[in-house]
Amino acid sequence: MVLRFLSKRIACVALLAAAALGAPAWAQDDAPGKEKILPQAPEQLPKVDSARNLDFLFAALKAAPDDATARSVEARIWALWLQTPSDTAALLMSRAKVAADAQNTAVAMELLDAVIRLRPDYTEAFNRRATLSYMKNDYSRAMADIEQVLIREPRHFAALTGLALIMEDLGDGKRALEAYRQALAINPHLEKVRERVRRLSEKIEGPNI
Repeated sequence: MVLRFLSKRIACVALLAAAALGAPAWAQDDAPGKEKILPQAPEQLPKVDSARNLDFLFAALKAAPDDATARSVEARIWALWLQTPSDTAALLMSRAKVAADAQNTAVAMELLDAVIRLRPDYTEAFNRRATLSYMKNDYSRAMADIEQVLIREPRHFAALTGLALIMEDLGDGKRALEAYRQALAINPHLEKVRERVRRLSEKIEGPNI
């Protein structure tokens, strides 16, 4: 399980990132397959009944017969993840997204900090903050927030993908591969993740015969 090694990684990730390993890992972002793209909620989310069980939707996602069906189910999962009973938290999240889209990261981070202070049980605020930290190469803070996401929702395939990308950037291919595979086991329709699993498995485990 990813959570078995996550806590240890949080303690050492800052040291790893600062270690003398030549050029920083994020300097290689222009290399094929190294773009910083995470699964994220679509711009248009469907209206969903909050009583609709996430267990049902995750089962439907795994069993989806095609990508179009999977995207529809995935959008419903995101819609439920983004729901909050607090109108204030919802407004702050909306403003944080506007700030992030405008590349005003400092303001977006402040707004997400406020959401988490207001609703520390709101998983998606931690995920959004982890994403911003990851995009800033602040791996230590991203890892801390990813841990909070996975404690609250172990099936969060976007957080698992983010964890895998960090592990890959830090040169820990085996743990990156483990996290990618966990994300794919939850959501088999993540095309970019599937490609990363293929590439990393060939590199670490050798080609399938």
